[in-house]
Amino acid sequence: MQFVDVILPLALPKRFTYVFEAHNYDFKIEIGKRVAVQFGKRKIYTAIVVNIHHNPPQSYEAKPIEDVLDQTPILTQLQLKFFKWISDYYLCNEGEVLRAALPSAFLLESETIIEKHPEINQNEIESISDHHILILDALDMQSSLKLSDVMSILGKKTVFPVLNEMLGKNLIVFNQELNRQYKPKLIKYLRLNSVYYQQQKFEDLLESLNRAKKQKEVFMKMIALETTKKPITKTKLKQETGVSDAVIKALIDKAIIIEEEKQQDRVQFTTEVTSHHIQLSYLQEKALNDIKFGLEAKDVCLFQGVTSSGKTEVYIKLIEAQIATGKQVLYLLPEIALTTQLITRLQNYFGDQVVVFHSKFSVNERVEAYNHVLNQSKGRIIIGARSSIFLPFQNLGLIIVDESHETSFKQYDPAPRYQARDAAIVLAQFSKAKVILGTATPSIESIYNVKQKKYAYVTLTKRFGNVLFPKINIIDLQERYKKKKMKGHFSEDLILKIQETLKLGEQVILFQNRRGYSPILECNSCGNSPQCPNCDVSLTYHKHNNTLRCHYCGYHIAMQIKCMACGSKDLSTKGFGTEQIEVEAKALFPEVNIKRMDLDTTRSKNAYGNLITEFEQGEIDILVGTQMLSKGLDFRDVSLVGVLNADSLLNFPDFRAHERCFQLLTQVAGRAGRTQKQGEVLIQSFNPHHQVLQQVTTYNYKQLYKEQLYDRKHFKYPPYFRLVRFTLKSKDFNRVNEASTWLATYYRQVFKEQVLGPEFPPILRIRNMYHKNILLKIPPHHSLSKTKVYINKGRDKFEAIGAFKSIRLIIDVDPY
Repeated sequence: MQFVDVILPLALPKRFTYVFEAHNYDFKIEIGKRVAVQFGKRKIYTAIVVNIHHNPPQSYEAKPIEDVLDQTPILTQLQLKFFKWISDYYLCNEGEVLRAALPSAFLLESETIIEKHPEINQNEIESISDHHILILDALDMQSSLKLSDVMSILGKKTVFPVLNEMLGKNLIVFNQELNRQYKPKLIKYLRLNSVYYQQQKFEDLLESLNRAKKQKEVFMKMIALETTKKPITKTKLKQETGVSDAVIKALIDKAIIIEEEKQQDRVQFTTEVTSHHIQLSYLQEKALNDIKFGLEAKDVCLFQGVTSSGKTEVYIKLIEAQIATGKQVLYLLPEIALTTQLITRLQNYFGDQVVVFHSKFSVNERVEAYNHVLNQSKGRIIIGARSSIFLPFQNLGLIIVDESHETSFKQYDPAPRYQARDAAIVLAQFSKAKVILGTATPSIESIYNVKQKKYAYVTLTKRFGNVLFPKINIIDLQERYKKKKMKGHFSEDLILKIQETLKLGEQVILFQNRRGYSPILECNSCGNSPQCPNCDVSLTYHKHNNTLRCHYCGYHIAMQIKCMACGSKDLSTKGFGTEQIEVEAKALFPEVNIKRMDLDTTRSKNAYGNLITEFEQGEIDILVGTQMLSKGLDFRDVSLVGVLNADSLLNFPDFRAHERCFQLLTQVAGRAGRTQKQGEVLIQSFNPHHQVLQQVTTYNYKQLYKEQLYDRKHFKYPPYFRLVRFTLKSKDFNRVNEASTWLATYYRQVFKEQVLGPEFPPILRIRNMYHKNILLKIPPHHSLSKTKVYINKGRDKFEAIGAFKSIRLIIDVDPY
């Protein structure tokens, strides 16, 4: 008898032990395999085996394992070690990491099945309700029902009261059935029966088919098609021969044609290898050699290359070297939108060596990508967003974190709240791999680590082909409004430049980092604006479907024609988003094709790719968008970028606002003038002399870094101090106040003046939950592991207080 420690995909603080008796199962038990276990009274979950031993648990009796679900482990030892690190560092549970890491099709949960009681009491049937009769009648027709079936039979969603009554009367029983979600995609292919390749059999068959001319024609066509070595489907054969299904079926019934099912990947890329050689410039070659030299001395290299300097070509050369030695490469990107262009570029060089993994794929598509990485069956280059760090790498040699400064690498909700860039460096250490952090505008933390000699540092200071940097000009909005030189949110300068650009047949990007039409609808009579009933924010107006929508909880109502407070019809909108810019641009330039790229227009799976392809092919003249546009996209014909309002980036309540503003504006500017003609960037602002905007116009990153580092040291922020944020949430305002004060007081006894708060965030209530924050600053000389011991003690004591049971406590390590 063996005992097995497992991780359940639930937010539980520890592992659980189950008993395993080998003779009861088809497969042997191994670390990394999935097992079905009962947890609680009835529910069955998929758990992962992490330890096998002979020590029974002390505090409870071990339940038996229900089933072993895998022939071979689906998690590697390295993954389990990495999950443990994520759990310890980011103060979350291993079950939460497991749920984030594995495609949901692997984490099967049992479904409640309703069956008729085998010894049903006839006396009870006489006194039952109509609802009970409907369910029993349905169970007479079929042996079992799912909860969804019962809901549709009764025509209501709350069915448990009815089912519990029936359970109490011994009319039904509940059972649990594991719902196996993943099904491989099987395609039916046709091939000739190999016996007919023998001369005698072939001649006999031809003679027997003389009366069936169409069958003979199909047989001869099959011989011709098989010489092409390409798979033959029934549809293809019908197209080639023009015969009906009945003719092909007759040949299959006679076993002349064999029909076989083959598994096929749901994600198929048709790009063929078109480039076999890259010609690097002298500067790229130098950067490549410097990176190789830097990675010999350090595990991490920060590669700072200005926008359009050709970093991707350098990456391709480094990937080539890794693949030649049989290693796997992980290419991390901050946005799914970026994968579209990059996949095509990498496939031009590496063909089907590329595997893609991100959340826009369906569950089944992610399972297939996961299995390819696990079995090394296809593709050694894995492109993905942040969640791809959890894949089961077997032989990882290199991790490239492109646009490594991006905040999208941070996971905010749900747990684990990890930073993929930082976690990738730890994963590389476990895998004995190397890391390249590529960016045009490094984060302050990355540059600081270079100064501390933790990272190697390589720069690429010129654009590929010595293309000039875009010329950046700032337009003073205050002056333009005074002189009445504005049309909507467009200054006359910007309109003239757009007209010039379009006349030359070139493209324009317009950037506004807020979606929707207008963030506020206001009554000019009483000043009231519609608010979200669940959150403390005003509703954003979306013109395309004429709704007022909350961007936090999704609540929406129809656009109001009169004030909800005083009934006045004098309503106006305040502020503007991408949708309003699109509408104004269409009014100003009615002859040109204008499209918008933001969260609203890219919800569907292929929306990113379609928009980017249209823009690349010149079908779109002006592309309006949010920060999605700023990240690493390569458009050859864009010569003008307009930033409609830079002030919203500068005035954000965050210690990284200036750094992010510089990064975002520099990245957006980098989309312009990527060929021989110099591009131009126009930034509209009410504060044109702000130091950050001046640094953007002169590309003065060093000055920004120097100022930011001074401020961070003075005010005790990263990279000098680490941050941990505690967020308390509850529907009860007074309870949140009371609980946050208790927790802050407890931590202040240990950490003294390093505890800030409790404070209400800018938006007090979201989804009917009141929020309150406590910030802990950890000095550089403090032990991180000891600090976390005290944090966990505080959390345990907090959760043990009965009055605070309804409070949800969220701990976010490195919340930036």
